[in-house]
Amino acid sequence: EEFPNEDVTTRGAISIARRVQDPLAEYVKIPPEAIGVGMYQHDVNQSELKKTLDREVESVVNLVGVNLNTASEHLLKYISGLNSRAALNIVKHRAENGGFRSRKELLKVSGLGPKAFEQAAGFCRIINGSEALDGTSVHPESYEIARDILNSADFDPEELFTKKEEVPAKLDEIDLDAFSKEKGFNPITVREVVGMLKKPGLDPREELEKPILRTDVLSMEDLSTGMELEGTVRNVVDFGAFVDIGVKQDGLIHKSKMGRRVRDPLEVLSVGQIVKVRVLEVDTKRMRIGLELLTNANST
Repeated sequence: EEFPNEDVTTRGAISIARRVQDPLAEYVKIPPEAIGVGMYQHDVNQSELKKTLDREVESVVNLVGVNLNTASEHLLKYISGLNSRAALNIVKHRAENGGFRSRKELLKVSGLGPKAFEQAAGFCRIINGSEALDGTSVHPESYEIARDILNSADFDPEELFTKKEEVPAKLDEIDLDAFSKEKGFNPITVREVVGMLKKPGLDPREELEKPILRTDVLSMEDLSTGMELEGTVRNVVDFGAFVDIGVKQDGLIHKSKMGRRVRDPLEVLSVGQIVKVRVLEVDTKRMRIGLELLTNANST
């Protein structure tokens, strides 16, 4: 739809490049069932699988949030309160009127009423708009609370982004219970808003721990038996787990090499987990890497 005049190889190259720039925005264009979520994917009820995967994608998109001025309709349709038509109308409105300057301008979009705005606003970010708080995950309904909290810490909303390092420490100094009582705010809401103000515009994925990849190991040829490395579990199957150790080819930890007898590797490992491994075998001809899980590793 986006590049109708380009051939499939060019479109593929663009898609791969975009996955590097903004993975979530690009991956949501792929039907979840086409991503490949495991070796038994086609053995389960397909409608149930699609429903479950769609729900998971929706959960992730809403957790991360979207930039209202750059998000595609494919991404926007997963936002709470929006559907495909509303997402398309937002993109059209943006093309015809320029970028959004504030969240309130969403109400000018055709077919997007107050109820949809109420549901969607908190997940839509506007960077460098007319309202600094639009760049946070704070819902417009809580802007009054947010301004009072920032005022107590001697900050302006604009300083959330210019003094990122200073804001959290200052907010920690506020007695939230006393503040809530004095202002008449719900203390639970106040704590939630403070959490959001500490991490303005945060992409939750930045909080995930990353493996420490060795700079001297970039390809299979750099590997040697006995080498100890850190990596990320990419897939867990019946016979073991595949781990990304930074050499383009994932290595396999067979379930017999997990430090103890396991019937199901999922008892020990999960996708996304950071693990320490030892290289047991490197077969460059067959592109295979055999790994052993280090049981004394501080895996997370």
